[in-house]
Amino acid sequence: MKGFLISPRDYQQDIFDSVKGSNSLVVLPTGTGKTLIAMMVSDYKFRKEPLKKIVILAPTRPLIEQHLNSFRESFSEGWADMQLFTGKTNSENRKKIWRTAEFIFSTPQCINNDISKELYDLKDVSLLIMDEAHRCLKNYSYNKIAMRYKIQNDEGQILALTASPGGDKKTIEEICDNMNIKKIEVRTRNSLDVKKYLQELDFEKIFVDFPSEFMEIKILLEEIYNEKVNELKNRKI
Repeated sequence: MKGFLISPRDYQQDIFDSVKGSNSLVVLPTGTGKTLIAMMVSDYKFRKEPLKKIVILAPTRPLIEQHLNSFRESFSEGWADMQLFTGKTNSENRKKIWRTAEFIFSTPQCINNDISKELYDLKDVSLLIMDEAHRCLKNYSYNKIAMRYKIQNDEGQILALTASPGGDKKTIEEICDNMNIKKIEVRTRNSLDVKKYLQELDFEKIFVDFPSEFMEIKILLEEIYNEKVNELKNRKI
């Protein structure tokens, strides 16, 4: 049965060829097709290991619902059992759905809570996709899930996606270390293979008056701020 229905752009195909077999971080500007690359890798992994699951994570419910709709529109109808996990579905039902679902779309908080309670594990997940992966720092749920995934499934693959990986090398290294990233693919709007597909952006500045209600709030906040700063100065901090 035919699965994936969309033809990729050249740079998307190149990135897919590069990342399909290893833990990878893909950095692409908003609107240039990160989700399509996620679909391509999902299609590849599901064909290769059809008895295993694909898990797609995004930080907010509207965003993960958007990903679910995009996947459903881009794959043949009935090609895979795609299910949405949210807090509105009680945990016992999520446990049942996990057993049969093939593509699972969820917020990281939901999956992290479930695996912390041992409702299920990540042993049968062949691909873990993390959108907005720049959040994989410190105690955020992405970090906890990635750590558990490495322990429970050392053959599983992580595909991390972001438009903004962080402004400094140390942050990027921490993200890559947390997710055991082996390969990084970066494109900007000025990359030669991306630029030819994009229209030039036009910016128009529109100046508006600052509302008087906002000005009152601004003055109050500045008073609080200055009070705190003066206290620190008095303590020679």
